[in-house]
Amino acid sequence: MPKIIVAISNGFEEIETISIIDICRRANIDVTIASAENIAIVGAHNITIIADTMIDTIHPNEFDMIVLPGGLPNAYTLADNKKVQELLQVMKKNKKYIGAICAAPFALHTAGVLNQNYTCYPSFEKKIRENGYDKNKNVVVDGKVITSRGPGTAMSFALEIVNTLCGKERYEEVKKALLFN
Repeated sequence: MPKIIVAISNGFEEIETISIIDICRRANIDVTIASAENIAIVGAHNITIIADTMIDTIHPNEFDMIVLPGGLPNAYTLADNKKVQELLQVMKKNKKYIGAICAAPFALHTAGVLNQNYTCYPSFEKKIRENGYDKNKNVVVDGKVITSRGPGTAMSFALEIVNTLCGKERYEEVKKALLFN
């Protein structure tokens, strides 16, 4: 069973976070919600999530992927958090998968793990780099790095994680069960 870390902090984008957790769990991916702040984390729209653990307890060799939802100030907190930055760098070095959506590709950029081609929430490319930014694709896969644009693309992003970690057959099963076109 694939295992992923979903790293969050206060101000996370709820639609993105819940879509990733829910869709990955439907695909039988073991999801660990790891907080960079407190066990109870409050989203950008005042929805609270109880994390499974603190980010400081995570050992990257136990996971296949790390995923960062967007939202503010979450994306900035993850970009400033030394443990999150270290995890991203170790996952990249160990050729594991990395995902980020909305403003969170900024944290990948800060860690130096963002590949050439990416997408993000419109305007954040100015904080990252315009070279390689694709404003036309909802999900961009470049090697082992998957990025996406925002709340409206969260299901596509999560399904791409399923496709990557579980294969096309499981992806199609989950997609069909969700009635996703």
